Amino acid sequence: MPKLISLYIRNVLFGFVLSGVFVGTMLYLNIANMWHLVSSSSMGWVAAVMLFMFNGIVFAGVQFAIAIMRMEKDDEPKGGKRDPLIVELQPIAIPVDEDRNRRP
Repeated sequence: MPKLISLYIRNVLFGFVLSGVFVGTMLYLNIANMWHLVSSSSMGWVAAVMLFMFNGIVFAGVQFAIAIMRMEKDDEPKGGKRDPLIVELQPIAIPVDEDRNRRP
């Protein structure tokens, strides 16, 4: 399996584990009365699954983005001319219409 696919799968699994911990902690601590809402409704399990899935998608994306951004950079020069450009600035004459500059 290619390294990038393996990296992606690992980070997605880690993101969903984080989501499970997050949702479990949120339900255990009854934040925003979430445990009561989930446990007292007949369709509360759907809300808990949706909360887990949507947070899992977000956490997995963040984990993968962090892993990609932490990859090593190859900062060695690859070629091309690295000499600074020397530019000499020269003034340009701009013609001015004298009639337009007079105030009425």
